[in-house]
This record gives sequence, structure tokens and C-alpha cells, in this order.
Amino acid sequence: MKYIIAGTDRPGSNTLKVAKYIQGLYRDQGEAVEIIDLVEVKPHLHTGPHYGKDEPALKPVLEKIMHSEGLIVVCPEYNGSMPGVLKYFIDHLKFPESFEYRPVCFVGLSAGMFGGLRPVEHLQQIFGYRNAFIFPERVFIMASHKALDAQGQISDDMIKGLLTQQVKNFRRFTEALSFAKLDANSFMESKKHPQP
Repeated sequence: MKYIIAGTDRPGSNTLKVAKYIQGLYRDQGEAVEIIDLVEVKPHLHTGPHYGKDEPALKPVLEKIMHSEGLIVVCPEYNGSMPGVLKYFIDHLKFPESFEYRPVCFVGLSAGMFGGLRPVEHLQQIFGYRNAFIFPERVFIMASHKALDAQGQISDDMIKGLLTQQVKNFRRFTEALSFAKLDANSFMESKKHPQP
């Protein structure tokens, strides 16, 4: 399964609305994806030793990342970068298995004119450092408060088209990596059962 990370802990955020819209696009393509909402995850990041990694409520989320077919990161721009909670969440994830050879795509959004370009580029550096397969088709949503209607749906036709294209092509990207056994799950399996 793929997971959409809604990368902020702000309740009722446009980030979560965009994540839900993307989830609907995957559903339209016949694929169920689940949202990891950092609003729900945040309370479990600060408990227990070792960044809360031993927190029972956090373990299922960490396992989802570890076994995902791909990750879709939806990230708002806060002060020229990503929200602190997103970076803190990433710091909880097992190294290197969480991202190594894992396909990842990005959607940025901001109230301003750059559409989350800065945080997405920062995230690409982090995921690149962690040896993820970074999907090159990024989507940037400028003036996100105007791009969403009252029901939380994307109202801008260009953005709709870009998100739909990203969904279709990211599905093909993850399928190709899996078929070639280059994805994270195949890589972890090969480590368990090395070929002579």
C-alpha cells in the first residue's frame, strides 16, 4: 500500500484537504491509499525513550512506512521550509530501511507564490540522502487557500490536471520498480534471502 503523509500538525489544514483530494484521485484509479495525518501522530512523538520509537501507538505508523509501496509527501511551506513536526517525524523513522530504495513523490503548497518549492527541495535532499527513489514530477500549489473550494476540493483546473498526471505516473513508476525488483520491499526481501 502507498501512504500519503499530510506533513503538518495544524488541525483542519489545507495540507490535509489536499491529501484527501489526492487519496480520491488514487481511488479513481482503483487503488486504495491511506493518509498518515501528523495531527494524529504528533502526540506519540514525544513519549518514551529514543524519540518515542518504543511508544506502542507509534509503532504501527513506523511499520506502515517500512513496508509501503511508495510515499506521497504533501508539505506546506512554513517560514521557508517544512513544518518542524514533519522533520521530527522523519527523525523517528528507522535508518536506512525506511526510505532506502523507496519511491517517493512530493506535493508542495503555500499561501504565497512559490507553492512550497523550498520545503519540497529540502525534503528531496533528505530523501536523497536516505537513498530513496525520488519521482521527478513534483506539484506546487500556489495560493493554496484560493486553490481549494469550501468543500476542500481543488478548484484550479491546471492543478487538478497536474495532480492527476502525478498520480497516474507515480503508479507506473512504483510498478516498474517493483517489477524490476528495485523497490525497497524487494530489496529488504533480498537481504533476508540472498542469492548465491
